[in-house]
Amino acid sequence: GDRRAFLRHLSPVRKKRWVVYAKAPFAGPEAVLAYLSRYTHRVAISNSRLIAFDKNSVTFRYKDYRREGANRQQVMVLAIDEFIRRFLLHVLPHGFHRIRHYGLLAGGSRKASLALARELLSVATPPDDDTPHEPEDFRPSCPCCGGRMIVIEVFERWRQPRGPPNATAASRENSP
Repeated sequence: GDRRAFLRHLSPVRKKRWVVYAKAPFAGPEAVLAYLSRYTHRVAISNSRLIAFDKNSVTFRYKDYRREGANRQQVMVLAIDEFIRRFLLHVLPHGFHRIRHYGLLAGGSRKASLALARELLSVATPPDDDTPHEPEDFRPSCPCCGGRMIVIEVFERWRQPRGPPNATAASRENSP
């Protein structure tokens, strides 16, 4: 709120001599380039993560990095206007590329940094009223009858499922 108070808060930082610590990547510059390219040339959400949508809501899959194991994949349902609002946060003007957040919005310190910034600027904390609710049944619907499909088996990515053994080969192995 008070410009002079803010400048007083920044004055020790301006006097400090900053040294950037950067070390060579373990896997070389090609690995760094490959890592960054995954973030600069990717859309906000892929079609494979969309589960369902109707006139009122959009259901999609997301990864919760705070959880481990099978619980990491979560499902969220958002009202259409909120989904579009969040989607458009990822759309940049022509010629810009999104890398990742840094500074105040960096990963683990985001909450604390924003809380401190709000306190210093005398801004109220926004209400947290857009809590997503879990759908009751998020199984995909059958394209033929519309009923809910049951997952019987999940195959590993990039692998072809094995078929049953050949009947003639199996009978040859069992014969004396």
